[in-house]
Amino acid sequence: MKTICFYFQIHQPFRLKRYRFFNIGRDHYYFDDYANEDILQQIAARSFMPANRMLLDLVNQYQGKFKVAFSISGMALEQLEIYAPEVIDGFRELSKTGHVEFLTETYAHSLSSLFDPEEFRNQVKHHAERIEVLFGQKPTVVRNTELIYNDDIAELVYDMGYTKMITEGAKHVLGWKSPNYVYQAASQPKLKLLLKNSRFSDDITYRFSNYSWNEYPLTAEKFISWIAATPPEEKVFNLFMNYETLGNIQPSHTGIFEFIKALPRFAFEQEIGFSTPGEAMENHEPVGAISVPNSISWSDEERDVSAWLGNKLQQSALKSLYKVGERVRLCTDRRLKHDWLYLQTSDHFYYMSTKHFGGGQSPFSPYMSPYDAFNNYMNVLSDFIARVEAQYPDTVDNEELNALLTTIHNQEKEIKRLQMELKTVIGTNEKQLVEKVKK
Repeated sequence: MKTICFYFQIHQPFRLKRYRFFNIGRDHYYFDDYANEDILQQIAARSFMPANRMLLDLVNQYQGKFKVAFSISGMALEQLEIYAPEVIDGFRELSKTGHVEFLTETYAHSLSSLFDPEEFRNQVKHHAERIEVLFGQKPTVVRNTELIYNDDIAELVYDMGYTKMITEGAKHVLGWKSPNYVYQAASQPKLKLLLKNSRFSDDITYRFSNYSWNEYPLTAEKFISWIAATPPEEKVFNLFMNYETLGNIQPSHTGIFEFIKALPRFAFEQEIGFSTPGEAMENHEPVGAISVPNSISWSDEERDVSAWLGNKLQQSALKSLYKVGERVRLCTDRRLKHDWLYLQTSDHFYYMSTKHFGGGQSPFSPYMSPYDAFNNYMNVLSDFIARVEAQYPDTVDNEELNALLTTIHNQEKEIKRLQMELKTVIGTNEKQLVEKVKK
């Protein structure tokens, strides 16, 4: 039986405020709270809330036969809790149905998998714990930031205890192969892979309301007929997309909600079912191995990581950021750790991309140009690094610093132990003295 695997990704960055050179050393708050609140509440009203209600109705209407999955970055979770808690409540209701799966990813929606394996492990663990607390699910499937994947990441993910991961079905990796199967990692055969079907996903996300598209208008019946017409041995159709597709990227007036509502009926008529990523990989054995020596992602025609690492500006910013990673992890300053996470978000580096600048700046960027984005970010990063170095001078190398902090930590533990012993001794002596007085 053919199955459709719907997975929706939700992410919003904590955008930086205008931070000038003269703010360095004077202002340690970096974020544009007004813009973050305004943008998130608009998206929640247009997309997240009506989409949550629609999906809950579909799950209940079809008594669990209709299923979906979500991956919500830690950055988005925090903003939703602050600015739109009703959306979190909606996800809780979806989770309670038992037919909606939540995936895990890097908490900060970061590029740590490419620069700092320890940070990657920490963030995935942190994110999985947060998902369990909020929605009562322990994630079993990993979705890396921007679907970034390579052979080294596969080994890293498996070593963390996961056996399931989703990524992009990049043409230059698949070659003649179809994305409509379950695969396994070449570097770690016990890690199952589910690959995005870019054609069908993009038909909904980007082409749905395009009047010049030769298949316009796209109806649910037509879309399901395309899936039904594929070779019978192709069983899993992975529709991975931004949740904002429903109501924001494709506004409600385009008919996107009606399209999604109609999909299950036409699918069931063609004996096509729905599954979550975890179920799809549980129910199907891999048909082959995928080798990915060079990193892939969902982005652009190249399906590589050049959108975040394609120029010297981005590379310089990322190198400077992750250079202080070990020192930040050693510290106990909560504000410093908080800013460290927010500054890792991949969007900051995407805004610095010059790939499409000649044809106009990205509509998602709050900056006039990639160079403006770079200058603003580096001003913030300069202040952040100065704060790190104020606590842990760069004249002390990481190993020496770690040893020193370990010694201090051990001394603190020893002092606490001795204090407890002293309290016990004092308590015993006082008790003995009281008994003598009574006698």
